[in-house]
Amino acid sequence: MSFSIDVPVAWGDMDALGHVNHTRYLRWMEDARIAWFVEAMRVEGFQAGQGVGPILARAEVDFARPVTYPDTVTVAVSVARVGTSSLVLAYEVTSRAQTAVVCRGQTVLVLFDYATQQKVAISEELRARMLG
Repeated sequence: MSFSIDVPVAWGDMDALGHVNHTRYLRWMEDARIAWFVEAMRVEGFQAGQGVGPILARAEVDFARPVTYPDTVTVAVSVARVGTSSLVLAYEVTSRAQTAVVCRGQTVLVLFDYATQQKVAISEELRARMLG
């Protein structure tokens, strides 16, 4: 399943070197990941420190081109792999102004029980939705 969101580049996203700071790319991926969980996976109500929800275990970003204001980026997220208690999401960020991919990335998420501080298995229902 592939899912995407559009994110306008803000003037404040740029750094002293005149391009979007590298940390913003991670935030764009986070925005797409949360939207994917809520809109595509229909998983809502993650409360900080309560219940079961995803926790970020790893993030990788490969930067291809700098982005500058004004622009809008499209952040596509797709499931690369689903394991027993973890999943790998792949991201592709495309600049509308450049009509080019500006970065690719991956994150590893673990389904985590915040009360017990332990990972938990991904249910078959959630696995089917992730792979659907």
